[in-house]
Amino acid sequence: MEPLSLISQLLDRALQSGAEAAEVFYSAALSQPVFFEANRLKQLERSQSSGLALRLWRNSAPGLAVAHGPVDPQRLVDKAIALSELNDPETVDLVQGSTMAYPDVGRAVSTDQLIDWGEKAIALVREAYPNVLCSAEWDCEAETTRLTNTNGLNISYTDTTLSCGLTAEWIRGDDFLGISDGQTRRFQLNPDVLAEQIIQQLRWAEISAQPIVGKGLVLFTSKAADMLWDTVQAALNGKQVLEQTSPWCDRHDQQVVSTLINLDQRPQIGPFSCPFDDEGYRTRPLTLIKNGVLRSFYSDRTVGLALGSDTTGNGFRPDLGSYPTPGLVNVVIQPGPLSFKDLLHSMSSGLIVDQMLGDGAGISGDFAINIDLGYRVENGEIVGRVKDTMVAGNIYTVLNHVIALGNDGQWNGACFTPSILVEGLSVTGKSG
Repeated sequence: MEPLSLISQLLDRALQSGAEAAEVFYSAALSQPVFFEANRLKQLERSQSSGLALRLWRNSAPGLAVAHGPVDPQRLVDKAIALSELNDPETVDLVQGSTMAYPDVGRAVSTDQLIDWGEKAIALVREAYPNVLCSAEWDCEAETTRLTNTNGLNISYTDTTLSCGLTAEWIRGDDFLGISDGQTRRFQLNPDVLAEQIIQQLRWAEISAQPIVGKGLVLFTSKAADMLWDTVQAALNGKQVLEQTSPWCDRHDQQVVSTLINLDQRPQIGPFSCPFDDEGYRTRPLTLIKNGVLRSFYSDRTVGLALGSDTTGNGFRPDLGSYPTPGLVNVVIQPGPLSFKDLLHSMSSGLIVDQMLGDGAGISGDFAINIDLGYRVENGEIVGRVKDTMVAGNIYTVLNHVIALGNDGQWNGACFTPSILVEGLSVTGKSG
């Protein structure tokens, strides 16, 4: 059954079965990943998936039912109604609207193109380092989202995104080195840039260096800096404010991080577009932190009303079986004026962190992570790779001790971040 016909049947049968209101959230994805292993093309895949969530209100009590694959409309409606009988009544608050299909701002590429890019990147790395083993995944994924309700809303968009990841493994005696990097982009991937990033890391890792110990300068590459912003996003979540778990609950219009930091949401730029959230409200640019000052929290409709404001257009479902909850899309940390080389040369002694093992910090901000790939810096130069090294601290404290931001921003998923030089982190290492 075609999605539009199925959605229409679900809404009609929900009303015929006694529901006062209903909505259908539909999601479908088409992916064609290309995999390389041990320097060679291993396999091609083409995966297609779809699912929908029916949410209805009968006697003002909500019921949510999910289906993947073939759907019996009446059975799904009956399931949602049965679940509604277990829930308390609530205010029904569906978006009023009309039909709108937003254009896809991405561009699909062929499997042959993905193979060519993958082969080129691997060839460039092995030309410089013939003994490494490369594995990779290159993918083009198109995801369609549609939200339809009994208030006349019928909106949809398709988002096409390209991504790749390349790992080079280098074994020298009992020393194993794994270096990974990747790209997430809208129109095309760049195997030359990706290969050069891997090659540069291999060059830096040729020599081993003793880890530094104590508190000092730490330079997070744009890839590693993503860990810092996860905690910041959690602290800006209106739900955390409502539950009084965010340390910034009462810090609105106050400085919370270094004045060098500007953090925004930009839904219409970057590798993922999102014209509306999963509740049907338009997404929009948000200034969350301006020159270190907290300007806004983000929320869905329920949280926004509870906070005495309204939704910021940030209600997203973690999965089809979940209700919308506050989430950000396309987070942008504004880059600084200095190149990575400039940041490096400004360090008399310190540590570069590029890859980490383990989870980052939670809402508390406290973290202690093992460095999977890092380098020691002396007199503005990288002197070698460090092993058996850990960094620890508190992210809120660290972000108030920012020395500089680089101009080398890149997308890590839906977060655009530059490299960042900070001070005050505790570094421990094992000599030998």
